[in-house]
Amino acid sequence: MPKYKVTVHTHNIATGTTMNNIFIKLIGEKGESKRTWLTSLKGIFYQDTGSREFDVVCPFSLGKLVLIELDKQPLPLFPLDAWFPSKVVVTTPERGTCQFPVYCWIMDKEVHLFREGTGQHVVHLLCETLLSQLDIVPCLPFCRITELKLMGYSDSKKSWKNIDEISNVCLNRTVISDYAQEHWKEDEFFGYQYLNGCNPILIRRCSELPAKFPVTGDMVKPSLRGSSSLLKELQSGNIFLLDYKNLDGLKANVIHTKKQYMAAPLVLLYRTPDDKLVPIAIQLKQKPAKDNPIFLPTDSEYDWLLAKIFVRSADFQEHQLNVHLLRTHLLAEVFAVALLRNMPMVHPLYKLLIPHTRYSLQINLLARAFLIADEGFAASGGEAMNEILRRSVASLTYSSLCMPEDITARGLESVPNNYYRDDGLKLWDIIHRFVEEVISFYYKSDSEVREDQEVQNWIKDIFDHGFLAQECTGIPQSFSTVPEVVKFVTVVIFTCSGQHSAVNSGQYDYGGWMPNTPISLKQPPPTTKGQSTESTMLKTFPDVGTTAQGMSTMWLLSKQSTDFVTLGQYPEEHFNEIPPCRMIQKFQTDLKVFSETVKARNSGLPVPYTYMDPALVENSVAI
Repeated sequence: MPKYKVTVHTHNIATGTTMNNIFIKLIGEKGESKRTWLTSLKGIFYQDTGSREFDVVCPFSLGKLVLIELDKQPLPLFPLDAWFPSKVVVTTPERGTCQFPVYCWIMDKEVHLFREGTGQHVVHLLCETLLSQLDIVPCLPFCRITELKLMGYSDSKKSWKNIDEISNVCLNRTVISDYAQEHWKEDEFFGYQYLNGCNPILIRRCSELPAKFPVTGDMVKPSLRGSSSLLKELQSGNIFLLDYKNLDGLKANVIHTKKQYMAAPLVLLYRTPDDKLVPIAIQLKQKPAKDNPIFLPTDSEYDWLLAKIFVRSADFQEHQLNVHLLRTHLLAEVFAVALLRNMPMVHPLYKLLIPHTRYSLQINLLARAFLIADEGFAASGGEAMNEILRRSVASLTYSSLCMPEDITARGLESVPNNYYRDDGLKLWDIIHRFVEEVISFYYKSDSEVREDQEVQNWIKDIFDHGFLAQECTGIPQSFSTVPEVVKFVTVVIFTCSGQHSAVNSGQYDYGGWMPNTPISLKQPPPTTKGQSTESTMLKTFPDVGTTAQGMSTMWLLSKQSTDFVTLGQYPEEHFNEIPPCRMIQKFQTDLKVFSETVKARNSGLPVPYTYMDPALVENSVAI
């Protein structure tokens, strides 16, 4: 009688093994095996990591294998536990090998079905009928988030007595956090952060001043080098705008029973003849008024410094809720849920994208529970948070998620020292070429895309539930061509890997020194000039406890996880065919070469830009 050799692989993950009995059934085109208890000369299946081999004997050949059934039953007096198989490999009597990727928790006594792993987007009728029974529990391992305790500071409601005292809470240091502490007052460092800091997507070239920001040529002439004028610099493309309109008119949070404050600034930045980017005018509210002066570098030291502090605090709010939470974490959740809801495991898009969803749902669940629940811990917490997110969603477009289009739209193609742009465009190109190769292997024509109902359901789900069916976003409602699929899948992978790294990994670098990025402020924005002093600044900073909580949170969010998976590394073997496996190897090689280029450039920079280095980019939104 035909004998099938079954090799069961248990994933090397905490609590992934089981004490329960495992049963399997093989299903082929010509029939199916009996439900078989997996026993061997080594005994019953339990407490195994790695792989174990078993024999399944059938009265006749099953033909081409298409499915396996797995179920798990507890031993007498033993509890039902969870099991995390990675894959099942079956060697047939005809010496063929079939792989069945699993990579998910099996936590109950129900029967679970898994397809043979060859990528298929046109599904066999037999498989469709059987898969209606499928009930897969997504792999959502437990993450441990440990709050960093800053002893003696965590609960303090006191104000800071002097700047030096703030150093006492800097228990963790990085090269860039030390640089920020030394240079945070400098205009050049202020401007640099809008190209290469945590929020590099707000800045845009300004060719005409908005009416709500009535800066005159005389105001900024001392800041323009040489005999230039504001009009000439606008026409030459050397003026840039930051507009925090998302924060306008919002009621700030209450922290430790005290009302907090935030501004909604407008900022002009100037590219100097020596290619530095510096602020030349700051207005802290959106509407011009007598009590809303335009602050200038020629003002007194603390007038100008306090204006920049309000801008940096506003940038924290905009960054955390729009750039970080919405545009990476929540989008990753949209992509992940739609994938799990619409794509069978055998579909090539499932195989390609599932590694880029790792831990995303779990980390978002934890964020809702601890970071953005109720009042939160920043000025934009409480009722302001939902309004900022609503406004941010209204401005979210497909084009802004496509990095090449976004850079062009913001007029940043030729701005010097923009490492976010340089590295991001290169990383985008590498991902795009990889995606194009894989997608083109499975879709030989545009008609195959149009006829693939699973991929059409996936993008429609994303459009309807992720982008609220708003056509103005530009998000596709369906796919008609192979290039359309390639572009959107590139957006998904780039958003979940490189873009998240760019806006997440540097949070402690630039926020570890609180004066550079205050998470909240205790005094309202100044309404007149000539009144600010060092004492005013210290009273405006968040209290000691709020500072400590913000710094510890940013350290946690910036810290690389202990089971970090680098972009392009796929520990779970979802692809079986040789061509896509070779494409993955080429992808990894391209990423490695690019990483070496980034490291070589960074060796000559006073402030290295590492956030798009593929060796440091995580494969998914996992922290």
